[in-house]
Amino acid sequence: MALSPSASDFAGPQRVEIRGYEGDSMEPFISRDDRFLFFNDSNAPGADTNLHYAQRIGELSFEYRGQVEGANSSELDAVASMDQAGRFFFVSTRNYLQTLNSIFSGRFAGGSVSEIVAVSGVSMDQLGYINFDAEISLDGERLYFVDGLFRGGAVPERADMAIAVRTGNGFERHPESDVILGQANTRALEYAPSISADELELFFTRLEPGGSMSPSIFRSVRGDPDDVFRTGELVSAAQGFVEGPSLSLDGSVLYYHKLEDGVFVIYKVTRKGP
Repeated sequence: MALSPSASDFAGPQRVEIRGYEGDSMEPFISRDDRFLFFNDSNAPGADTNLHYAQRIGELSFEYRGQVEGANSSELDAVASMDQAGRFFFVSTRNYLQTLNSIFSGRFAGGSVSEIVAVSGVSMDQLGYINFDAEISLDGERLYFVDGLFRGGAVPERADMAIAVRTGNGFERHPESDVILGQANTRALEYAPSISADELELFFTRLEPGGSMSPSIFRSVRGDPDDVFRTGELVSAAQGFVEGPSLSLDGSVLYYHKLEDGVFVIYKVTRKGP
């Protein structure tokens, strides 16, 4: 679809219902066929964060199907994404201290993930740097992820988005990643990237350090897959404490999580027509 002229084309925030589920729902990812909503529960310090999924039953309703079998461990398991071939990607700290890897992939089918392996070629290989968010492109050839520097707190000291490209069974960092994302990344914390099917729109979360500590969702665009992304523009329709955007395949709906009455829930905004 043609690029819309502004992030303000999104409007009408609506809460998404997950029937049969109680608890926090964070980091949504809407499957490429629009059937499944993946999410994780609370990622608060000390929580055993796990991945869950639900199946669509209406425009604003999903039926809870349970945890994503095979993907969860006793450590943090979160931030799902999947390409058009069913290759499932997620973040996990299950063996970070031993390997410094935190992004994994596997094969999703029937509510479970199999053949799970660590994604090579992405880690900074430095203790304290954690790739705490990631989304795979539709064709599975590029991974949009985050380099976060943690020094003991729940909030990273630094966070910037980066890109890796597939090389056989693994990935390697894009040699022009810093240039491509140079205008979207700032001295603020940028994380939770979500890329459009044509890779011309990038949605992400930005948290200004030293401010109100209330994150917002931004949109950055480019005219060609080889161009750099422009400076991000606020998606003003997503109001409040909001994070973790996920764009539908056709680009018409943007999902995200929102802190509401002390609980994280999932909302969506819809792109206005011409």
